[in-house]
Amino acid sequence: MCLKIFKTSNKKQMKKITIVLLLLTGFVTSSQAQNFKSTDPIAVNQKIKKGVLPNGMTYYIYPTDVNKNTASYYIIQNVGSILENDQQKGLAHFLEHMAFNGTKNFEGKGILNTLQKQGAVFGKNINAYTSTDETVYNLDNIPSKDGGVVDTCLLVLHDWSNFLSLTNEEIDAERGVITEEWRTRQNARARIYNQLAPFYYNNSLYADRMPIGDMDIVKNFKYQVLKDFYKDWYRPDLQAIAIVGDINADEIEAKIKKLFADIPTPQNPKKRFEIAIPERTEPTFKLALDKEISASNISFMIRHTAEKPTETYADLEKSMQRGIAFSILNNRLEEMEQKQECPFKSASIGYQNYSRLNDIWILSVAPKPEKQAEAFTMVMNEWVRAYKFGFSKGEIERAVTENISGYENYLDKLNEISHKEVIGMVKDDYLNHEVISDPKAEFEMIKSILSKLDSKILQEQISKLYTSQNRVVAVTGVENENNLTQEKAFEIIQKAENDASLQPYVDTFEGKTLLGNLKINSGKIISEKKESAIDATTFVLSNGVKVHYKFADKNKKEVELKAESFGGTSLYEPQDLPSIGRTATLAMMSGIGELSNVDLDKVLKGKIANSSVNISSIKETVSGSANVKDIETMMQLVHLRFAQPRFDNQMYVLLKQRLENSLKNRANDINVKMEDSLSAVVYGKNNPRIQPLNQKYIDGLSFDKMKAFYLDRFADVSNFEFYIVGDVSPEVLKPLLEKYIASISGIKRKEKFKTQVPKWTSNKIDRDVFIKMETPKSSVRIAFYKEYTFNQKNRILTSYLADILTLRYTESLREKEGGTYGAHVNASVDKLPISKANLQINFDCDADKVEHLLPIVYQEIDNIKKGEIAAEDIEKTRTNYLKSREDSKNFNSYSMNLIYNYFENNYDMNDPKNYADIVKSITAKDIQEFANSFLNKADSYEIVFKPLK
Repeated sequence: MCLKIFKTSNKKQMKKITIVLLLLTGFVTSSQAQNFKSTDPIAVNQKIKKGVLPNGMTYYIYPTDVNKNTASYYIIQNVGSILENDQQKGLAHFLEHMAFNGTKNFEGKGILNTLQKQGAVFGKNINAYTSTDETVYNLDNIPSKDGGVVDTCLLVLHDWSNFLSLTNEEIDAERGVITEEWRTRQNARARIYNQLAPFYYNNSLYADRMPIGDMDIVKNFKYQVLKDFYKDWYRPDLQAIAIVGDINADEIEAKIKKLFADIPTPQNPKKRFEIAIPERTEPTFKLALDKEISASNISFMIRHTAEKPTETYADLEKSMQRGIAFSILNNRLEEMEQKQECPFKSASIGYQNYSRLNDIWILSVAPKPEKQAEAFTMVMNEWVRAYKFGFSKGEIERAVTENISGYENYLDKLNEISHKEVIGMVKDDYLNHEVISDPKAEFEMIKSILSKLDSKILQEQISKLYTSQNRVVAVTGVENENNLTQEKAFEIIQKAENDASLQPYVDTFEGKTLLGNLKINSGKIISEKKESAIDATTFVLSNGVKVHYKFADKNKKEVELKAESFGGTSLYEPQDLPSIGRTATLAMMSGIGELSNVDLDKVLKGKIANSSVNISSIKETVSGSANVKDIETMMQLVHLRFAQPRFDNQMYVLLKQRLENSLKNRANDINVKMEDSLSAVVYGKNNPRIQPLNQKYIDGLSFDKMKAFYLDRFADVSNFEFYIVGDVSPEVLKPLLEKYIASISGIKRKEKFKTQVPKWTSNKIDRDVFIKMETPKSSVRIAFYKEYTFNQKNRILTSYLADILTLRYTESLREKEGGTYGAHVNASVDKLPISKANLQINFDCDADKVEHLLPIVYQEIDNIKKGEIAAEDIEKTRTNYLKSREDSKNFNSYSMNLIYNYFENNYDMNDPKNYADIVKSITAKDIQEFANSFLNKADSYEIVFKPLK
């Protein structure tokens, strides 16, 4: 369960496609576009079934087999923390928690226990969130072909609507859980937000209705206060249910009409009010400080009254024009970021939803240290330049090319829209009255809009948003830094608005191409071998490269590439670790071939293709992905990663500058303190292969070495194994392999990694680390490590151990003790660089309770070692694994994992003996024996961070 503070850009999915993805512009001739009137309605998507029951409840049904044999169930409550009174602060969120603690048909933890038996996982498949204006519950990807399971999920929604038990005992048990959630979330950013909220919201109710609430109220409210909130606001006229998935829509509709009919229509209900942020003539300013903030931020906001959707062509036109202008402007800012002299790390300008009745224009800047005024000045100047002078022809043309391609790609994948994307559309329709559009019909409107578009229109559209009232400048400052003052901020704004020296943007990009003057001499495919077990093919190329290929069209028109070679940073001496560790970063920052990174981005506009490189401890990797129509571009990019990498000395200087900037005020960040302390305790302060980010590390970087290391790591393409999966035929792929992969020259060496595993300072570490912190808490880090045999059964047993511990800790540490918001357990058996097993347990809690909770952590482990394992926990875990494996087969990524494991790890994922049979065979005794074999005599650490008083 989670909190959402306020909505930012909340144009979901279909609307998002038109406003964000479809930032289309350009020149479409009149003959290509229909003529629309401003009042013409946006066509409604007929695939979604929508209705309203007699009691006022709205329902949505959307059939899709994007995830075969599964469905997702949501209930959207038009209810959030904004509806609380002063005695109820935090109870909207508290009520969300209580929905999982007993209902009419599911006593106690009945919802969780019932759905976990279907393979659902709490926090992943079963969850909810509360925001200021809405509360949404979800059951995701639940099996849908068993009518009894479907009925159960609908019954859960039914009970969530009007039949929560709200027993006194369960209310009291949940107080501690929510207090710990507050403690976990009460970091520096949350405290800064609390300082700024009155200015963001002009002291309206939004500023005093954070969903997490007031902990004094949470700990002490009388039971009836919560029950009153439930009775007042959880009612069918404020609720919508949505069912999305592999279902029969007519059957689901009939079930809904029958099951939800008993929910009573409210008599004399309270009015569901909405809050408008008050108007303000004079601008406001606030500088917020916190001792644990390590980086500054500046936000300049102008509040507007939200524009009510008319669901017409005029809506689409306005949204699209704004989106286009802001996207081009943000491209400029991104380009500026890549210059060493730029005073900001990142910046953006946009227009977005803010609350139910207000939108905002917002300019946001993340300055470099001690550069707040300069950063704000530069971004303000760029904003004024845009609305005064508009946009160049080249910028507009590139936006056309990029976004038309993006929309066409979206239309190709209409049947692959995820459950969550559909739910996003549903929420916007129900809560914000934004039409769920028909994408094909909408595209016809878009072409009409494009035919009339020019720079002047874009200027006019964004200029309307830059008004003189309702302005707020909010600065997150850093202690001991030269923070922006009100006087200076307002002076910068005024000067930018009246700067007569500003000139129009000059687009210096000329028609460059990806390959430039590079000459490629194609190679050959010299052999081809079918792997019938997994229906794959291995091509051997004339330069010695092996390419494993499998056709997969679960994701239509997509292709993915991965190439790996052993070696990595393990081959280098400690003094060279900084340079080799940042080599791939420099290469990616520098661009490729004859193109800088800025020019590369422009050349690729309109292409759905990318590639990247990485160097890890034992491998170097080249990755790529593309829409199948752009597969040649992807192959060209991969070719250039080997044949013509680029190393830009200016980018090297910028990289060092960024690292040095991150050092400044680093000590303020409590999370950084914890991670640095943990590393020092476990590996020692002078471990040659564990080097902290400090000035010595940065001074150890060398441009010449980084370039040489890259050329060495990618010198021998024949030592790379390639894997290609996707909706591409052999006839299309083979000539591309010959031209772009077989043509890469190599030195034909055989290389392996070195086993360079950093040693712990001791095989048993038990340490309390005291850190000064603004919100006192303890953070527990526990780990077990042991060399252990890597095989499929051990991998699966490790997962069983971790997931059963998660279930036990949820029950003991969270529910019974109310001691933590959640304990995170991760475990794995790794093959390389050495075969080893590890288990990690992490959680936050009240510092005064940590010594009480720690024995419970170990008691749960001891219970498993003694064989005290609930059969129900094993069955829940088993069902989840089998279901998750079947779900994964709906995506091309499964095929990539299939061929990778077949050729690299020597096992066939499709063969039941390598997964399903093992999962089904695991017993309590197997888990017990594994836990003892692994954990007995394992190296371990227990590090507890505690507040320094």
